[in-house]
Amino acid sequence: MIVLGIDPGTAAMGYGIVDSTGGRLTAIDHGVLVTSPDASLPERLLAVHALVDSLLVKHAPTLLAVERLFFSRNVQTAFAVGQARGVVLLAAAQHDVPVLEATPNEVKSAIAGYGAADKEQVQRMVQVVLGMAERLRSDDEADALAIAVWAANTAGSGRADLSPVMDRAAVAPIRRGRSGYERAVHEAIARERAGTATRAPKRNAS
Repeated sequence: MIVLGIDPGTAAMGYGIVDSTGGRLTAIDHGVLVTSPDASLPERLLAVHALVDSLLVKHAPTLLAVERLFFSRNVQTAFAVGQARGVVLLAAAQHDVPVLEATPNEVKSAIAGYGAADKEQVQRMVQVVLGMAERLRSDDEADALAIAVWAANTAGSGRADLSPVMDRAAVAPIRRGRSGYERAVHEAIARERAGTATRAPKRNAS
């Protein structure tokens, strides 16, 4: 099985293709698309779509894996990732390639055994798992290969979960019931609300 992993973004998009044929994972292609800061958003999205389209034609993957849009304190970054995800999903649909999605924490847990692993740990574990002799050039490549490894292992084990009910931006049919992803969402919302309440200024009594 060949899996194309995408770390979406409009300024930089990482991609990685892994092959799990024979039960062993190997990297067959990886890189980063960096768009010009002078390019307009439509031009950047066109470049993202063109690259993903060419990768789908060249490698004919069985599956495309992409990071699911989770929480981001930087709203502008979240919008950019969402827009990049959109054209990636469009390209996958045009080639009739199924998509698996995972949050960054799910991928880190799968590749490094720890949901809060840092970039260095993820990059080192990707290199070990794929038996790569050379260090990857960027974190974007490492993240893309990591989600490709996660997807290959998930699909191979038959644990490819459908998207939970809260994930309205996800591609898979909605699944009822409380998932780990939903619990993470509720916990993040609760922490954010608690932090906001703590920081709220006290009103003077009149």
